[in-house]
Amino acid sequence: MFSFAWPWFALVLPLPWLVRRFAAKHGTTTMEQQSAVLLHPGVTRLQSAFVSLAPAAGLSSLVQNLLLAMLWVSLVGAMMRPEWLERHTQVLNAGYDLMLAVDASRSMEALDFTVDGKRVNRMAVVKGVVGRFIEQRRGDRIGLIIFGDHAYLQSPLTLDGNAVRTLLDAAVPRMAGDATAIGDSVGLAVKKLRERPEGSRVMILLTDGENTAGSLPPLEAARLARQYEIRMYTVGVGSKGKVPFMEDGRLVMADMQIDEELLKEMAAVTGGAYFRATDTQALEEIYRRIDALEKTEAETRNTWIPRPLFRWPLGVAMAALLLLGILSLRRGSAVLP
Repeated sequence: MFSFAWPWFALVLPLPWLVRRFAAKHGTTTMEQQSAVLLHPGVTRLQSAFVSLAPAAGLSSLVQNLLLAMLWVSLVGAMMRPEWLERHTQVLNAGYDLMLAVDASRSMEALDFTVDGKRVNRMAVVKGVVGRFIEQRRGDRIGLIIFGDHAYLQSPLTLDGNAVRTLLDAAVPRMAGDATAIGDSVGLAVKKLRERPEGSRVMILLTDGENTAGSLPPLEAARLARQYEIRMYTVGVGSKGKVPFMEDGRLVMADMQIDEELLKEMAAVTGGAYFRATDTQALEEIYRRIDALEKTEAETRNTWIPRPLFRWPLGVAMAALLLLGILSLRRGSAVLP
């Protein structure tokens, strides 16, 4: 489709005609101007040098006026920025909008999980389980939030699950601080999900502790999620009570608590569910719950990509200017001695 980016430049097209008409109307000279004489020792040579600028007669004058008109119209046409708009159609598959919020506080260093007979920390287990979950989400848009003292968006909603998996694998405990800002992570997820189609907005919150930081209370954040019809699944990771930690190269025991009542209430407010992850199989129920939801319909978006065409009228203007120069040189050489 042909179009102009700046069509208002067409208003300057009659400018030369207006200038010429105005000059002709006010071009009468006074008696003093008529009697003025230019005293110069080489008046004849000056006249012969600028004779090419004098108006030509007959066919030459007509050609000159046509070239001048072509030059002006082409320049104005180039300033109007002509362009050809090519339609690009993007089809997005039906799927969910999943925002994963993963706790990266100090408590995620606890070594209360065992894989193949070896002690591993909570973050390693979350990476493995959530990573496999991401691989299974074909056609879903997935985002990633890491939170500690504050909540940070690691990846916006994207169909590139491999990129989200890579960012998740790079996460380490304490990278976002030692505390746990549960409410802020939910608020950030709501901000990113609220513009998505209704019925597909899902948030999965994985944490191993209590809300100890942030400016937004967790329950208030859950009510905000309900307002935007975001279904939240909360997961309590790890064990309560005494859990092993590695400090200064030796194993020590520390007391850890999970605010399960808070996580249950947050999930209930949004119509989701709470799960306790004490082993690597505890998240399978979440997968089944999400698969039972209704997927959003496929979206079709049309984008017009402009291809500039200003080079063509600009080329015509340059050609007209070149012809005007050649015509002036020919007229000038005909009268020079």
